[in-house]
Amino acid sequence: MRKVAIHGKTFPENTIPVIEQAVRLLLKEEYSCFLSTPLAEQLNTKSTDLKSCRIYNPGDDLKNYDFVMSIGGDGTLLETITHVGSAETPILGVNTGRLGFLATTNKDMIGAALENIKDNNYELDARTLLRVDSPDLVLFDNQNFCLNEVAVLKQDTSSMITIHTYIDNEFLNSYWSDGLIISTPTGSTGYSLSCGGPVVMPHSDNLILTPVSPHNLNVRPLVVSDDCTISFDVHSRSDYFMLSIDSRSQVIKAGTPMTVKKERFQARLIKFDGYSFVKTLRKKLNWGFDVRN
Repeated sequence: MRKVAIHGKTFPENTIPVIEQAVRLLLKEEYSCFLSTPLAEQLNTKSTDLKSCRIYNPGDDLKNYDFVMSIGGDGTLLETITHVGSAETPILGVNTGRLGFLATTNKDMIGAALENIKDNNYELDARTLLRVDSPDLVLFDNQNFCLNEVAVLKQDTSSMITIHTYIDNEFLNSYWSDGLIISTPTGSTGYSLSCGGPVVMPHSDNLILTPVSPHNLNVRPLVVSDDCTISFDVHSRSDYFMLSIDSRSQVIKAGTPMTVKKERFQARLIKFDGYSFVKTLRKKLNWGFDVRN
């Protein structure tokens, strides 16, 4: 039996027909459809198509599913990755939001996307994930992996923090700043970019260390191999700091040892002919347009 899991976050009413259309097309191809618990609770509709769907819970094993459909923006896809985890089930991102760097199709192309999947006219784009660990704590309910970045940040409006940082146990630098971002190439177009980090092409086998508002202006972003282990020791006047991975965060006591390294599994995104990261950059960042007037 072919199975598809579907996940979505908070969305406007006009997104419901998109989900219904996706379910109708999947049922027509004789897929069994499973809605995530959060999605099913948000829909709360009497639609015949949606009533035929079953439910899966975040944390369920999705290894035997053919693929997972993420309907929404980049935040929805990041959450979908936490549902998939080490199962590495392929993910189809359907963008119904605004920017949508990660999704490879949009709500008007669902039919064509599913037809291409049926005909095996697609590729799997494997993206590096990061993992953050501490010997002293259970982090993020053991879902301590992310696609975009790990960020060490000051808590609320407290004074800047000091982040003593090491690469493969060799001291690198002490960052006196509002924080430090450790980003994958995928995440290089997100938070890291807004803090002055470089755009790095996917599959470059690198990580980017980008300081957030550093006190010393000679401190600049650094690109390192993704085979290294980055560890840090954080000191703060407030005795706490914020640890953020993608859209999730946890308050950590200062002095708690932390390490960041490449996760042993990857996120596998479905992409189709014509998809290009460079094309996406030009479109989303308005590169190549004369905006001087």
